[in-house]
Amino acid sequence: MSLYSFFRPLAFALDAEAAHRATIAVLKLRTGSGFTPEPGHTPTLESRVAGLVFANPVGLAAGFDKDGEVAGQMLGLGFGFVEVGTVTPRPQAGNPNPRLFRLVEDQAVINRLGFNNGGQAAARDRLARRERGSGPDVAYRPGLVGVNIGANKDSADFVADYVAGLKTMAPVADYLTINISSPNTPGLRGLQDEGALNALLEAVRDARPGKPVFLKVAPDLIGSDPERIVRAAIDHGIAALIIANTTISRPPLKSTFADQAGGLSGRPLRGLALAMLRQFARASGGEIPLIGVGGIGSADDAWERICAGANLVQLYTAMVYDGPRIAWRIAQGLAERVKRQGFANICEAVGSERG
Repeated sequence: MSLYSFFRPLAFALDAEAAHRATIAVLKLRTGSGFTPEPGHTPTLESRVAGLVFANPVGLAAGFDKDGEVAGQMLGLGFGFVEVGTVTPRPQAGNPNPRLFRLVEDQAVINRLGFNNGGQAAARDRLARRERGSGPDVAYRPGLVGVNIGANKDSADFVADYVAGLKTMAPVADYLTINISSPNTPGLRGLQDEGALNALLEAVRDARPGKPVFLKVAPDLIGSDPERIVRAAIDHGIAALIIANTTISRPPLKSTFADQAGGLSGRPLRGLALAMLRQFARASGGEIPLIGVGGIGSADDAWERICAGANLVQLYTAMVYDGPRIAWRIAQGLAERVKRQGFANICEAVGSERG
């Protein structure tokens, strides 16, 4: 039985958002050697994507460490990379409470947080202190830290917000993610439409942040959307696509919170996210790296996503139910599968289901 199995009932006795704040507070205490053994380096899991070297392909998705408070701690728990955010140019409170719901029977979460965060300036300063290894709550661990940027809800110009975010956060990010996939900011997903997407990506390209830029899209796409988005991303120099964010669709669910508005994440998203990844893999033909996210909760899930064409994977909701060591367990499971299949490196498995 894991240590987390003892703590989980205490966390679940709190409402979901209070439990999240408490978790961040506890992790901020982890400035030394930590609660768990530091994971060793596994060369067979090392991946190179967008010119960056990832120690392992298991990343923490945006949404957990919104303000860049515990990136070092999460790297120390076995994640190969951590994506902080979403951060917006100005601080914002997000949507009214209640806005975060655990669907325990479904191993899922519904959120309508609305990019609640302390703003990009505060996150930039915090991440800069991490790089310097200074400050009372800084835990430095080697590893890649990406920054997920968004637009303020009341902004008159979403595109200008993304350009501002690139300029503000590039100095402290290994990569930047343009998040146009959240269902909780009115009008944001409209940036996935053809004309709006091209205008956004042209502005992003002209901003020249000097760091790789990824694009995160929703799983609720239709028809030829994947082909169109892939072509726009390649034409505008996007370094990777993240497939996909939460869904506004509702597969069969058991929880009494099933009808809550917001984005659904966790186990019920697995099939939809996998199907969407496969569409993007077919559309891209390997021309642009893909990052699979949504419903990943085990090494089997991660391996399936990699074989379907994902160069990297990310998770968040599964950690709510299985604890922070899930990244280490998944990475170990992937290393075993690489060895079992006779691959020299996990990169050889990417897209292998098509081969």
